[in-house]
Amino acid sequence: MKKDQENLMYVVFLSVVAACGGFLFGYDTAVVSGTIVRVKEQFGLDVMQQGWYVGCALIGSILGVSGAGFISDRFGRKKTMIAAAILFSASAIGCTLVDSFSYLVAYRIIGGIGIGIVSIVSPLYISEVSIARFRGSLVATYQLAITVGFLGAYFINYQILGYSATVSEADTGFFNWIFGHELWRGMLGAETIPAFIFLLLIFFIPESPRWLIVVNKVDKASKTLRKIYNNPETINNQISDIKGALENGQESDWTMLRKPGIIKAIIIGVLIAILGQFMGVNAVLYYGPSIFEKSGLSGGDSLFYQVLVGLVNTITTVIALVIIDKVGRKKLVYYGVTGMFFSLIAIGVFFAYGDGVSNLFLLFFFLFYIFCCAISICAVIWVLLSEMYPTKIRGLAMSMAGFSLWIGTYLIGQLTPWLLENAKPTGTFFLFACMCIPYIWIVWKKVPETAGKTLEEIEKYWE
Repeated sequence: MKKDQENLMYVVFLSVVAACGGFLFGYDTAVVSGTIVRVKEQFGLDVMQQGWYVGCALIGSILGVSGAGFISDRFGRKKTMIAAAILFSASAIGCTLVDSFSYLVAYRIIGGIGIGIVSIVSPLYISEVSIARFRGSLVATYQLAITVGFLGAYFINYQILGYSATVSEADTGFFNWIFGHELWRGMLGAETIPAFIFLLLIFFIPESPRWLIVVNKVDKASKTLRKIYNNPETINNQISDIKGALENGQESDWTMLRKPGIIKAIIIGVLIAILGQFMGVNAVLYYGPSIFEKSGLSGGDSLFYQVLVGLVNTITTVIALVIIDKVGRKKLVYYGVTGMFFSLIAIGVFFAYGDGVSNLFLLFFFLFYIFCCAISICAVIWVLLSEMYPTKIRGLAMSMAGFSLWIGTYLIGQLTPWLLENAKPTGTFFLFACMCIPYIWIVWKKVPETAGKTLEEIEKYWE
């Protein structure tokens, strides 16, 4: 297809707006890393309660992802994103003003529901409006937004920590309360601004044309497709292909889910989603400052190191976004997961035998681990999950894979403090390294290369 027949910039705009949900996902996920110690001190939390404080948002994410597929298939992708934006806003405001640990947990769960919803519907929407040859890069903007959200959270945490040092006991007022005396409130509450921006921007994008065709609103779908493609023949072919795929799958949703090819695709999606969490990335993102402090760094230095982690994560995701459609999904996984394996081994060895070794050794392998992770599984997972399944059940099937991902994320968030205390950092990172082996085998043997294929072509592969 000729380039002048595609309105790529319009598709990029739609993708960026949907990807803003990823920014909120990233911020809400990572901001907790800078608040753990302060919340622990204020509410007198023990180790298990610390894990619950981190993990409670993940319970919300599990709830959100469980219903996101059904809601987006029933009411549309756009309305579902609006609901998520409202939940993020309510969570941020609530966390700023709570007066007890129980209410803090409740509002974190509300934000977690928003995370679970956008983790399904944002990449799903981007995939469905994308041009096939750019789909990998466009869906990867969602992962880029997550990493920018991580970086934004680390940067805001670091800046608020610096400001709080200038606030004395005599300084009063609401601003000094949330950014000085109880700075964790400001860290959590700063999410309010991007949440409102996301909510506003959603009103400027159309509904997914593929979803509109599913619910028999072909005229509205054609209107959106005319903004994406300039060639009437291309538009007609798109509509014909989508209708053809739907006509080949006239069974009910649950009947389709019992087809052997679809079952295989869902099982593969579930496995790569949950194994990816047990390779340690979220343990690093949640507990990075705590891990750095175990190596002897001060609290301020550990937060600064975490900012560097977020910066490398973001820059590497930009690289992945550029090359994912050229190199292919599978090769990125091969190279990246291999690098993650050796980095995790090196970090484990540092904590076992690193007395007297510079902390720069630890920082180097942390950053190399993040580089390998960001350029492979983090960039690839949402792309694969958003393109693996038939249009009619894409939301439902993505919810199943996403549910397993959030179960794994919850377990890691809940168990990492226990692992660090009982298995020590050495055993924890060796465990993460072992999980790399089955992951790379599954991608090698069971996952097809999807780069450059239309969603309908991928659907035919599984059927």
